[in-house]
Amino acid sequence: MRYPPSFLDEIRARVPVSAVVSKKVKLKKDRREWRGLSPFQAEKTPSFYVNDQKGFFHDFSSGKHGDGFTFLMETEGLTFPEAVERLAGMAGLPMPVETKEAQEAEQRRGSLTEVLEWAAQFFEKQLRGPAGAEARAYLARRELGEKEQTQFRLGFGPSERYALRDHLAAKGASVETMIEAGLLVHGEDIAVPYDRFRNRIIFPISDRSGRVIAFGGRAMEKDAKAKYLNSPETPLFHKGANLYNLHNARKAAHSAGNIIAVEGYVDVIAMTAAGFPQTVAPLGTALTADQCALLWNHAEEPILCFDGDKAGRAAAFRAIDTALPLIGPGRSLRFVLLPDGQDPDELLRSAGPSALAAAVAAARPLVDLIWARETEGALLDTPERRAGLERRLAELARAIADESLRRHYQKEFSDRCDSLFGRTRGQFQRRPEGRRPGGQQQRFRRDAEPMRGPLTIGAALANSPLYRGTTPAIAPREALILLILLNHPELLAANLEAVAALDFASAEGERLRAVLVRSLADGSGAREEFARAASEAGLQAFCEKLAGMGAHATLWSVRAEAAPADAGESLRQALVLQHRVRALDKELRKIEARLAIAPNDHDSARLSDIQAQLNALDGTEAALDGFGSQSGRSLRSL
Repeated sequence: MRYPPSFLDEIRARVPVSAVVSKKVKLKKDRREWRGLSPFQAEKTPSFYVNDQKGFFHDFSSGKHGDGFTFLMETEGLTFPEAVERLAGMAGLPMPVETKEAQEAEQRRGSLTEVLEWAAQFFEKQLRGPAGAEARAYLARRELGEKEQTQFRLGFGPSERYALRDHLAAKGASVETMIEAGLLVHGEDIAVPYDRFRNRIIFPISDRSGRVIAFGGRAMEKDAKAKYLNSPETPLFHKGANLYNLHNARKAAHSAGNIIAVEGYVDVIAMTAAGFPQTVAPLGTALTADQCALLWNHAEEPILCFDGDKAGRAAAFRAIDTALPLIGPGRSLRFVLLPDGQDPDELLRSAGPSALAAAVAAARPLVDLIWARETEGALLDTPERRAGLERRLAELARAIADESLRRHYQKEFSDRCDSLFGRTRGQFQRRPEGRRPGGQQQRFRRDAEPMRGPLTIGAALANSPLYRGTTPAIAPREALILLILLNHPELLAANLEAVAALDFASAEGERLRAVLVRSLADGSGAREEFARAASEAGLQAFCEKLAGMGAHATLWSVRAEAAPADAGESLRQALVLQHRVRALDKELRKIEARLAIAPNDHDSARLSDIQAQLNALDGTEAALDGFGSQSGRSLRSL
């Protein structure tokens, strides 16, 4: 089957190469690229690189090179149609149907692209001619000279109702094609379709490949109903799925390591001229989820630069609600709110590029904007109002899909509320012993002033089940995995992908896992090198604790002298258990959170099912009791 180029381009735009590769290769950020161990050759030093901005991978060890389709074909033996189907599923796109109608639609898209290019050339010529004199004068006042006009292909739509229509008709374009391209205004009450963009400065809008797909027009009349007018939705143009100047900004964003989004076309051009060529803009709409995805394809923390007026702040706050469910580690936003109600172009003309550079360098993280929106000007003088703030912040945190990031936001909001309300958690003070006047018995109270000095815990409380909890500092299963990896480094290389994807409940265990994976990626694969890397990371005491658990284990395979085959089998089964139990635990917590908000039969049934699966796994998990206990059971009994 022949796939339409527009369909393949849309897949490439929606699915970065790193998203495809990371399912098979553990990738590590390396400046503007990702790197990892070659999936094609055994190696200890990473020579495999992925560049999302350029849309390819390159493996120096084997010489293989290509895009996401090529990677699937090379690593899984898929045919090109099978690779297309796989990535279309990842992109959320239905597969095109090879019909006569589909072929005709693709041909129409080609015709639309051609007609839009003719229109862009017509507008450019009009700006340079006598009809564009007033428009050129306006651009000069905005300090957009001939260089900027040429670079951004600026144009002018003359006042005549049929100037563009007649020009395109003379080149063979039909009225139907012009209407479909969004160039003509038509309707039941319009006898003769006429030019949409009249007496306007024209800003061509291009797709990611640089092909013109639409136009924006700035009115020359002061009393125009719409100061800015964009093309309507067409087969080529969807406002919420494109960004102005992205085709030019892609390379610059890769070089700069960031991408900046501003509100208007002129702001983009002014920013580019001032030394910020990595600047783009939405197309007359609030920032959408698709536009966020485009920005994240080019930077982990895109910078949204909004005007410093009320409307700019409102736009920034709307962006929060759009982005919050989508953020995750390595995927967030930063914000610049310009001073004194200025837009970027005004700030550049009044204070110069250095002022704008300083504003961009001081961009605020997303959490700051959320806090500002919820607290600035808010009355928090009663318990009810303070509780309302905490409830709103909790709801915002719950909108974050990534579990780990959600926990960090919850803690950040809690800490900020504690500071705002002058609270010190978990600290109590006791009045002097004895009775009050009148014979009343003295009682404990929560004091307005926190206790001075460290809080100490008595031996009885420290040894109580309540304080110690019901589980050890690290689960036997997690300790077993780490000890086997420390004592048998060769097994980490053989199970790198599974280990890199692990999720440990123990914070120290999680840190040690990351240290071991990073050490192997850096070319260290010996037991002594692992121990040195752990010590340098401040984990020596934790490793000694693990060794102590291993010394009392009845499971022989955790020890350094165990046969590699036995250790490998124990590790394999423990990894399966770890992945399964942690996945169920995560799903369980999500369902419990939903049920707390809105009880329903579906979630209740799923909750019972997960609990049953975890109970069933308890019997399997008991096979690990021989590690760190005296049960003597072997993992081989699994």
